[in-house]
Amino acid sequence: METVLIRNVRAVDSLRDEVCDILIKGGKIAALERHPAGAAEHLPKANRVIDGTGLAALPGLFDMHVHFRDPGQTHKEDIFTGSAAALAGGVTGVLCMPNTKPPMDDPAQVKKLLARAKKTDIEIHQTGCLTVGLKGQQLADYQALKKAGVTALSDDGMPVPTMELMMQALMKAKEAGLPVVSHCEDLAIIDGGIINMGPVSLELGVKGMSVASEVQVTMRDMQCAMMTGAQLHICHVSAGKCVEMLRGAKSKYRNITCETAPHYFMLTDELLLSRDADYRMNPPLRSPYDVKMIREGVLDGTIDCIITDHAPHTAEEKADFEKAPNGVVGLETSLAATLTTFYHSGQLSLQRIVRLMSDRPREILHLPKRTLSVGEPADVILVDLNRKWVVEPEKLHSKSHNSVFKGMTLTGKVLMTIVGGAVKYDLTAEEKEQKG
Repeated sequence: METVLIRNVRAVDSLRDEVCDILIKGGKIAALERHPAGAAEHLPKANRVIDGTGLAALPGLFDMHVHFRDPGQTHKEDIFTGSAAALAGGVTGVLCMPNTKPPMDDPAQVKKLLARAKKTDIEIHQTGCLTVGLKGQQLADYQALKKAGVTALSDDGMPVPTMELMMQALMKAKEAGLPVVSHCEDLAIIDGGIINMGPVSLELGVKGMSVASEVQVTMRDMQCAMMTGAQLHICHVSAGKCVEMLRGAKSKYRNITCETAPHYFMLTDELLLSRDADYRMNPPLRSPYDVKMIREGVLDGTIDCIITDHAPHTAEEKADFEKAPNGVVGLETSLAATLTTFYHSGQLSLQRIVRLMSDRPREILHLPKRTLSVGEPADVILVDLNRKWVVEPEKLHSKSHNSVFKGMTLTGKVLMTIVGGAVKYDLTAEEKEQKG
């Protein structure tokens, strides 16, 4: 394994923000020396020396909500192309949702997937199904799924239909020592809606998705968590009202956490006026009020972490606006979108962003954090915080290119991703190769 020395880089994690020389050896961070002090001259020789001047080194990010479509829909994505997309976005660990084909309710299927996942270049964790076949009728065997290796349980893709069943699921999950990752949606309220219900859906003449769906089930599931004491994590919060409810609940109950995605704090449903299905996801883009409230929730700490809900679909599937499946890719744009919105506006420090995108997801899932400290695993990303770039979907590493940020200029770019001490993504080398 090569020895890597990163010189004169701004090292930022939850413990530090200082210019350092970082030595990586044997898959771990072997030394950090403040720069300038000539310290690097005293460090062991390295096979690879990287000039980090003007760059930031951060711990690898963790995205606790992705869909790698593996098994069953690998024409859209698989764990290897999903991993490549993650590396290009500085993400070194992910939690995959269970709505694969077949769904992840079978311990043998979980074991098989996780065995294959070890052959990728990132840390892949898997959720197990809350109900058998995600049908919302019979609870899965949580103890067997935990033994097979699942990190959490989820109904993502097919929400639990009743409060009674959710209560049973949370109690059983608590016994198994597994967090529940909840997709808060009332399908009876949605009733075939495809975008946010409001002026845009009326103008387009398409059925809308009422915000009441998300609000009602979020309230239901929080009440269940309060009564059971089980660990509940609310998926992809998009509604301003939900932020208000979560803020109140979290002030009293530590077992409730939540997440949101960059498109919910950056974009509104007005983009749907283009009738482009790449802007359709579930929950949908909502109103300016909702965007404002999501941003406030991120800033005041109500929202624990930023995820992507990376959901690849082919161009053919997305071609028909009204019939297309919901979902957008996001692994390669999440850090840049967050930096653009919060860091470059002076609203969040880099340390807070590390907290949102690396530390907190790992804490929620009871996984070891990644820090830039001697002896820690060398999962490190190098970022040019000021590099502006235009999102070109055809250049993304995912099999699918349904990006909601297509054509947008973002500020902040991952240049290199190091996992376990090895360089697994190098944008500079990739760009040289593309130029021929």
